Amino acid sequence: MFAITQTITTPAFVVLPPDVMAGAARPMPLRQGLVLKSPLSEREAGMDQPLRTVRTNIVQSIRAFRVHDLQVAAQQLGHHFLYAGLAQAQTKQDLLESIAQQFTFPSHFGKNFDALYDCMTDPLHKSGQQPGFLVVLEHIPVTLKFDKEAREQLLDIFRDAADYWAERKIPFRCFYSFL
Repeated sequence: MFAITQTITTPAFVVLPPDVMAGAARPMPLRQGLVLKSPLSEREAGMDQPLRTVRTNIVQSIRAFRVHDLQVAAQQLGHHFLYAGLAQAQTKQDLLESIAQQFTFPSHFGKNFDALYDCMTDPLHKSGQQPGFLVVLEHIPVTLKFDKEAREQLLDIFRDAADYWAERKIPFRCFYSFL
C-alpha cells in the first residue's frame, strides 16, 4: 500500500473518440483539487465506489455504468483503464485493429484472438507488479461479418484474461456494450 497522496490541480477529462460521443452525454471534468491516494484498496474506496458490488475478476455488460464513472473508479483504485470504442468496426479484423490501436499494443501484434489474449496477459505480467485493470469495450459490432459466434469468442478472450489475472490475485474487470 502506498502512502503517497496526489493532488490533481487541473481538470481531467475522459477522452473518447468523436464517433463514440455522438448523441452521448459529454464527459464531465473531475473536480479541481480532488485528492486521491494512489492506489486505494478496494476496501478503502468505500461505499461511494461504483464497483463495490462488482466482483474483482469479471466480464459483464456495462448497462448500469457510465464510462466516465468507471474511469474515475479505476483512477481512485490506481488501476489501468483501457477503453476501446468499437462503433466503426465491421469485421473481426477491424475490431482487432481498433483494440490494438486504442490499447497501444506493440506493432508486432498478430491481429488474431490468440494474440489479443497474449497482449492482455503475459507481457503485462512480466513487466512487473500490476495494480489491476478496468477494461471498457464499447459498441462491439453486431454485423453479418462479426456475428454472435465472433462476439462470444471476443468476450471469451476477456473472460480468460480475467481468469488469468484472478489466479495472480489482480483485479480485472471488463465491461462491454453492443452497437
